[in-house]
Amino acid sequence: MNILIVGAGPAGLTAGLELARRGVKATVIDKRAGGSTLSRAVGIVPMSLMLLEPSGVTPRLLDEGIQMQAVKFYLGERPLATIPLGVPNPRYGYGHILMLPQDQTEAALSDAFTGLGGTIRYDTEFKSLAQDSEAVAVTLSDGNTETYDYVIGADGIQSSVRAALDLDYPGHDLGETWSIADVNCNGWANPEDFTLCNLPAGGIAVVAPIGVNRCRVISNTPDALKSLAVPMDVSHVNREGQFTISVRQVADYRTGRVFLAGDAAHCHSPVGGRGMNLGIADACELAACLESGDLDRYARVRHAAGAATINNSERVRKMATATNPVRRMMFRTVLKTVGKSRFMRDKMAEGFLYG
Repeated sequence: MNILIVGAGPAGLTAGLELARRGVKATVIDKRAGGSTLSRAVGIVPMSLMLLEPSGVTPRLLDEGIQMQAVKFYLGERPLATIPLGVPNPRYGYGHILMLPQDQTEAALSDAFTGLGGTIRYDTEFKSLAQDSEAVAVTLSDGNTETYDYVIGADGIQSSVRAALDLDYPGHDLGETWSIADVNCNGWANPEDFTLCNLPAGGIAVVAPIGVNRCRVISNTPDALKSLAVPMDVSHVNREGQFTISVRQVADYRTGRVFLAGDAAHCHSPVGGRGMNLGIADACELAACLESGDLDRYARVRHAAGAATINNSERVRKMATATNPVRRMMFRTVLKTVGKSRFMRDKMAEGFLYG
């Protein structure tokens, strides 16, 4: 088999790596000039660590990342509850969420992929495709047309591959403006914990450490740093920005010999930190299905997994950002109750880790 993968993000690189270690020739293209330099997605869940073990990537990720020890909830700047992580599950073998900037995750995947003979071509943009029962002809930005057995579109929310297939991306956009900040900071209070601050009027601010004296701050307000109630001594702002959230999923992840994976197939809010991980799982499943020849399985299994993740993410987001005073009070009461029960803390931790 000769397979083209469009998009050199985590999903595309994982697909290439998983195919390469199975002896399948795969080429990854990306319109960017080179690998990412942005932190972007930062949380790697136990499932992803387990899936990346056979390729040998997991030890490098563990060596470079920070293992989160707990999730800490605040009401403003007042501590509300602490949910320790480190709840082992024999199915996965890991009991922590690993924090690592996406550019470092991509570098590890890229090095492993090229080390197995895989090819990454940057400055190469997908333009169009035509397929029949035998192959897919792909036209690229240099004007050349290349033929492949299969094509994988892992080129993000604005997927050119999905557009070339003329597929709808049904769903909706959330109305509020979210913000993000990647900062260096001194003496942050929770250097190995997630921090979630419950703010007035349905606001939240989340802090995730992603390196030594470096944190990611996200809020459903226009200014993440100004919204953060727990004091943070910021020494340098690496990047700030605003974004809106789309909640969408394509109806079918397969059209003939072309497959969609990662954000090209599904997108949702960052609450729960499952976006990149869902794409990694897509890629691993697709590589296995291409090897076995059970191509229909991929769309069936991964669409169901995507729908479940979107539903769970939306449920948690709506609870955390509720504006109704009764619902907000219920959320806080539940957190206080959970914080006092070892059994309930472990069950909530399992949801964060394995849900």
